[in-house]
Amino acid sequence: MGWNSWDCFGTTVTEAEVLANADHLAQHLLPHGWDTVVVDIQWYEPVTRAGGYRPVSDPVLDAHGRQLPAPNRFPSAAGGAGFAPLAAAVHERGLRFGLHVMRGIPRKAVELDLPVLGTDATARDVAVPEDDCAWNPDNVGVDLDHPAGQAWYDAQVAQFAAWGVDYLKLDDVLHPYHDRDVAAYAEAIRRSGRPVVLSLSPGRRLSLARAEHLREHAQVWRVSDDLWDRWEDVREQFQRAARWAPGQAPGGWADLDMLPLGRIGGRAERGEDRLSRLTLDEQRTLVTLWCVARSPLMFGGHLPDTPADTHALLTNDAVLEVLRSSSRNREVVRDEELVVWTARAADGGTYVAVFWLGEEPSGPLRLSGGDLGVDAPVSARDLWSGERVPLSAGAVEVEVPAHGTRLLLLAPAG
Repeated sequence: MGWNSWDCFGTTVTEAEVLANADHLAQHLLPHGWDTVVVDIQWYEPVTRAGGYRPVSDPVLDAHGRQLPAPNRFPSAAGGAGFAPLAAAVHERGLRFGLHVMRGIPRKAVELDLPVLGTDATARDVAVPEDDCAWNPDNVGVDLDHPAGQAWYDAQVAQFAAWGVDYLKLDDVLHPYHDRDVAAYAEAIRRSGRPVVLSLSPGRRLSLARAEHLREHAQVWRVSDDLWDRWEDVREQFQRAARWAPGQAPGGWADLDMLPLGRIGGRAERGEDRLSRLTLDEQRTLVTLWCVARSPLMFGGHLPDTPADTHALLTNDAVLEVLRSSSRNREVVRDEELVVWTARAADGGTYVAVFWLGEEPSGPLRLSGGDLGVDAPVSARDLWSGERVPLSAGAVEVEVPAHGTRLLLLAPAG
């Protein structure tokens, strides 16, 4: 649970903006479990732009080809300090510090033929130029059959660990699936001696056949391409959430992507500076699905500018408890516009998430306890409103707004 710079600032985020969001997180959201700040892509580029990537990457590098934060955007990194001062500032606020990194080795390091730390090899020796990313110019692939291939990843991760990085978002490894790079990066983290969470992206068409390998090497993996503030994007996540839910367990989490809520698009990849185009009902649906599917929560908007009604979605502890402690989470109904999930609460109750995907309100819906796996429920409470929901003959009757949700906690008899 935390904040990521991508949805609002894209490739352009600055140190001041990171700290502004860290301050808000620490002051307002940390008591509710939000504890991680992630600086997303191209923190090493002095010149960036909204709306995508420059065609030629020109990163700041050290003598061994490892990326350094651009000092014009991250002033505390001057003099080779790297992200150590910023990570320390984040840690002082009681938070964890995370970075985005691309698979491979910087293209510029290869052009300069810089030495790979701890080896007699150079960047050209370990580079695979034709194995580059289809959508980003920064890096080329690493030859992991070369003895210095693993050494490159070891040196890169060792630097991140020395800076105090707690969370690494490794990109361009899931589509197509780069199993050897995933394993090599996990090994580099192990060798670093620092307990760093490894998050993998992007997950377009990610197959369940990869689940065992993912769980062996990473703690978080995306199961979709980038999610934006469009209802069709949210709706599409329902089938992915249902597919991955049975495997959600401590130590490995399928990730439905960031929450494109609040003020986004400031200098992002897509769209103008705006408040999220999702309605409040759609936002509540998104947060409910992420919680009942036990997906990581990374807020994408600029936190200090978050509207109060959106902010309230992030601090409802009864809802967040579904994310933290529920079990046996699964979709039990998918019937035209009606989708229902259930999960077991830690106290023996049953969570029931009722979603209505239609363009008009649902009208009355009657859901029996038996159909939901609850024998003779004696009470029902809406976790978003806190209000009691009437029961009739062991069933609940609810109405759901268009694109909306009701999240209930049913207590069993006895």
